[in-house]
Amino acid sequence: MEQLVQSLKDGAMQLLQVPFPALQPGCILVRNHFSVISAGTEGKSVKDARLGYVAKARARKEEVGKVMKSVQNFGLIPTYKMVMNKLESPSPLGYCCAGEVIAVASDVKDFRIGDFVACGGNTAVHAEVVAVPVNLCVKISNDVNIRDAAFATLGAIAMQGIRQADLRLGENAVVIGLGLIGQLTIQMLNAAGIRTIGIDIDERMVQLASANGCELSINRRSETLENDVLDFTAGHGTDAVIITAGTDSTDPVDLAGALSRKKGKVVIVGAVPTGFKRANYFKKELELKMSSSYGPGRYDREYEEEGIDYPYAYVRWTENRNMEAFVELLRKGKLNIAGLITHEYPFSKAEDAYKVIVEKTEPFTGMVLKYDVKKELVSNVKLAERKYSKSQPVIGLIGAGSFAQNYLLPALKDKAQLAIVATARPNNARYIADKYSFASCTGNASEVFSDKDVNTVFIATRHDTHAEYVMEALKSNKNIFVEKPLCLTENDLHQIKAIYDTKSVQLMLGFNRRFSPYTETLRSFISQSEKLSSASPIAINYRINAGVVAADHWVHDPKVGGGRILGEVCHFIDLCTFITGSKVAGVSANSMNTADGKTDTLTVNLSFANGSIANISYFSNGQKELPKERLEVFAGGVVAIIDDFKSVATYGKTVSEKSGKQDKGHAKEVELFMNSIREGKDAPIPFDEIYHSMLVTFKVLESISMNGELVKLA
Repeated sequence: MEQLVQSLKDGAMQLLQVPFPALQPGCILVRNHFSVISAGTEGKSVKDARLGYVAKARARKEEVGKVMKSVQNFGLIPTYKMVMNKLESPSPLGYCCAGEVIAVASDVKDFRIGDFVACGGNTAVHAEVVAVPVNLCVKISNDVNIRDAAFATLGAIAMQGIRQADLRLGENAVVIGLGLIGQLTIQMLNAAGIRTIGIDIDERMVQLASANGCELSINRRSETLENDVLDFTAGHGTDAVIITAGTDSTDPVDLAGALSRKKGKVVIVGAVPTGFKRANYFKKELELKMSSSYGPGRYDREYEEEGIDYPYAYVRWTENRNMEAFVELLRKGKLNIAGLITHEYPFSKAEDAYKVIVEKTEPFTGMVLKYDVKKELVSNVKLAERKYSKSQPVIGLIGAGSFAQNYLLPALKDKAQLAIVATARPNNARYIADKYSFASCTGNASEVFSDKDVNTVFIATRHDTHAEYVMEALKSNKNIFVEKPLCLTENDLHQIKAIYDTKSVQLMLGFNRRFSPYTETLRSFISQSEKLSSASPIAINYRINAGVVAADHWVHDPKVGGGRILGEVCHFIDLCTFITGSKVAGVSANSMNTADGKTDTLTVNLSFANGSIANISYFSNGQKELPKERLEVFAGGVVAIIDDFKSVATYGKTVSEKSGKQDKGHAKEVELFMNSIREGKDAPIPFDEIYHSMLVTFKVLESISMNGELVKLA
């Protein structure tokens, strides 16, 4: 299938041959019949992408700050590669479409194959097939025009602005900005019995609003504008102003203050600055409100991704119910969408539509892309026919987010046979396949397991899929490299072990810090201490300035990310175990009580079978300027300290320090894993050590649940 994408590097656009998106839980696959171009939002995105690097930097000062911080942490060249990777990756466009359901996830009950639906959100892109969560889809009845229903997302944006204004029958409202969303707002206000006043700087849009039922349409440049509004409202001023304009000027907000009656409301829907003049807002005691996109539920991961609806009795109008209401207005003939559509292009000519928007070669309002629904579509993309050496690793990669792109793939490039990559996002799958010369790409992970050429699977997906994919790969007799954590439950850990014990494949977990050159120097120094025998205990103090991760981030979700203990603290447990050379005998852990209930500021005390001890202080309440990790090892009269994996200092008969670029061992672990497969040797980390480190991590959670009580391991 094809998807419209643009390069963030130079703004170049193309229809890219990509695989179908992954059909994830709570989602449906939709074959698009129409999609709508949001000229304001998408036009700005395209223009920004075509800016030069200096102009991009000026427009995105916050991102520039992050880049500079990355240079400090990782160095100039690695940071440059990360930035270019982001800029070169094809970026999707679009967020409103309509079409026919062609597949539903097993947990979806309210949609069936053959239903026609309107879709919104980040995955409702300009592509022949899209995967959309159910709370961002609404059904279209047979008596509703599918092309009109494709506007449901934009209609929901307009509708939410009206709801924020909380207008009553017979009241009046001013709409400032008569672009597509402003025109929809006017029509819906009329349908609700609200008297309408429309204002715009473009006379064509003023006239269009009049043609679509606006009672009073005024050009912003009119010298009598304020008097006209006063006359229309019997001298009181308007009950509410809804701003649907997009501009860098404060004029819309200032004008709203001048036109409002006392105690009136001003609702901001469009992208306008709010550094407005205070006088009118103060004297009239105006209420200034923001409208959040399609409505309640927008940007809420639990609502949009997990499909958890808000209670109808308490949140009457969610983004989904706003979309439904828009479609119902269409069914009743209350809206004239055809009168707003100025251009309809076949999807194959999508670039021509954006040329009109960016270059403004002709007037436009509603712009629609129409898809060839009779075209035969292919669900995956085959880029090359290859023959593989079975004695060498043949790689299938599942998941290719930022971690895989920045660490795993550079370590694999030119060092392994790359057969197939599977990712949820079609554009990303194709980009990775092209950049790293995979033979094919897909959105379906099962194709990796069924590929007879693949003998080694790399898994770099969200944490909740790790156990399922690991077990599937084991059952398919494939070697496995999986990013931590191995799984999210102790029961899954035992199941993985039970399957692994029946197989003759390698299973490697991404405990990369073992393979850092700084760790190697530390262990070598400690082992060579004259006062330290191989059985002598050591003491470890490991401080991690973990930093804040937003409370609504998926990593905190017990079902998806498992929390930061499973997601990251397992790293530090494993490294302490590796350095001591002994298994953990007992665990006690305590976490700080926080307002958001997250267990990501904690201390872990480990006692080992050989008498060693370790304290892991994992703190999320620190200051980001402090380097993240400091590892101190005390043993037999000597001390070794690793500082953020940029340096290692040793204190013995003499004091020495080795420093360089940050290296946490990612490349080395992949290299050793690849070599172990080629040479038929054991994996770099024995499975019993992987199993043990994960088991200890689960015992940390158990100890925290018992207020720090000691948990002994058999």
